Amino acid sequence: MDIADIFGDAFTRIKEGVDATLEGLGEAELTFRADAEANSIAWLVWHMTRVEDDHVCDVAGTEQAWTAEGWFERFGLPFDKAAHGYGHNSEEVAQVKVSADLLRGYRAAVSRRTLEFVKGVSAGDLDRVVDRRWDPPVTLGVRLVSVVEDEFQHIGQAAFVRGLVLRRAKSS
Repeated sequence: MDIADIFGDAFTRIKEGVDATLEGLGEAELTFRADAEANSIAWLVWHMTRVEDDHVCDVAGTEQAWTAEGWFERFGLPFDKAAHGYGHNSEEVAQVKVSADLLRGYRAAVSRRTLEFVKGVSAGDLDRVVDRRWDPPVTLGVRLVSVVEDEFQHIGQAAFVRGLVLRRAKSS
């Protein structure tokens, strides 16, 4: 297995995790929040997908699916085009009210682009500096691992909220 296969597998698992988490949920379940400060499934999936789109397109030197493929307009969220949820407050989290189909579509578009990029990544590429704003500067390898790690955390959070939603529905 080479480095492209490893990253390809990781990003494929993320897409599969998102698909499984969204399965069968409507807007009420997607926007459920355990309390007033908690994140919803819709926000978590939107945010993690926006971050992947932003970060991978940055290192690939390509335009994000969010703008290039019209997802910004389809979502119709009251945020700037560059927003990806980092630093969002409770009111902003509550504004992400979208369907599972829309989330799944955007996720699929970003996954396609990411998988296309990582299939061309070699071990020698991983040391390329992609962000000098940090000390030490961030390499391609560190950036990709960071995105994967962040997304695995968020998909776990979304799956946990799904469990709460389904348990709540059973007890009603």
